[in-house]
Amino acid sequence: MARGALGPPLRETLSRWEREQAQLKTSVIDWDTEAWQRDSDFAGLHRVGGVDMSFIKADDVRACASLVVLSYPKLEVLYEECRMVNLTAPYVSGFLAFREVPFLVDAIQRLQKKDPNLMPQVLLVDGNGVLHHRGFGVACHIGVLTDLPCIGVAKKLLQVDGLKNNDLHKEKIQHLKMGGDTFPLMANSGTILGMALKSHSKSSKPLYVSVGHKVSLGAAVRLIQACCRYRIPEPIRQADIRSREYIRRTTELANSQEAGQERGPEGLREKQSPTLSPTRGLEESAGEEEPPENPSPGHHS
Repeated sequence: MARGALGPPLRETLSRWEREQAQLKTSVIDWDTEAWQRDSDFAGLHRVGGVDMSFIKADDVRACASLVVLSYPKLEVLYEECRMVNLTAPYVSGFLAFREVPFLVDAIQRLQKKDPNLMPQVLLVDGNGVLHHRGFGVACHIGVLTDLPCIGVAKKLLQVDGLKNNDLHKEKIQHLKMGGDTFPLMANSGTILGMALKSHSKSSKPLYVSVGHKVSLGAAVRLIQACCRYRIPEPIRQADIRSREYIRRTTELANSQEAGQERGPEGLREKQSPTLSPTRGLEESAGEEEPPENPSPGHHS
């Protein structure tokens, strides 16, 4: 059932959000803080987390917040939690964190209380880090609030500080030939905001990797590449798969219960399966998972 759209935030709210971002930004650490990050094989890294939010088309209120933890280097799911939540903030470009982060941080805190031995040593976030309008994207926000190393992974280029998805950018993409090939995202300010990464040899589109918290860009890019069986790194991909499946099951159950109440002499009224929404915002989101390139038989994609 469609829900009403959330209204735009007041100017005072946006100003408060900007102040909060500026304050939290001072805590961002953009260098390696863990020994495993400096090891060429990431020796000592055993658990990699991924978070994602999935939505239902025409429903601007309900969403599914998903956290998964995978083993490393085998990338097998050790833990998952999916939970339907009611959003309280609309999508506003540059302020994605205020719409989604509270629910994702709650999921991480629940895991900390439930089983701290399964806490991820690094978190891959569906969105940007320092590659952001004010240098403080959703991956930075989650990282600072949880004190976890975080990496932002986006499918679309956020066009800030002179970065443009123009012919020159597309030409650079054409020069990415093999999985692992990269080029830096150089801003007009002279700062490298992130890296375009060809994460899979059969993928025609790069990922845009940026620092979230407590990790260097070099280590972030190496880890994302190591976590990619397909184009999207497996922790985020599994969080996305599981959140979408959870929405499907939850909505079908609700429809079934509603249909049972509405059953009349003419029988059961037909119900439609939910339609998942497109990306929450191309500017910041790693977005909707594409079909994996050349999946192995039996692999859930």
